[in-house]
Amino acid sequence: MPRKLKAGKIKLKTHKATSKRFRLTGAGTLTRTKGGKSHLRRRTSKRTKVLFSEMVVVKGKKIASNVRRLAPFMDSKG
Repeated sequence: MPRKLKAGKIKLKTHKATSKRFRLTGAGTLTRTKGGKSHLRRRTSKRTKVLFSEMVVVKGKKIASNVRRLAPFMDSKG
């Protein structure tokens, strides 16, 4: 027997990987974390490792719109 269909809108869900990788600043600018922080960092200089922790502003408009679609409830806390 098929399930009954619910009337109304579909519930929006946040894409969890997106919400962990991106943040919104107070001004509404979208920032991202850098990749390559997890392993194979022994030969990397100390300065480069420090630069990995910085957040970078997302420049592409299409990427920013995709992120906002995947994480519609994103705020500055993540």
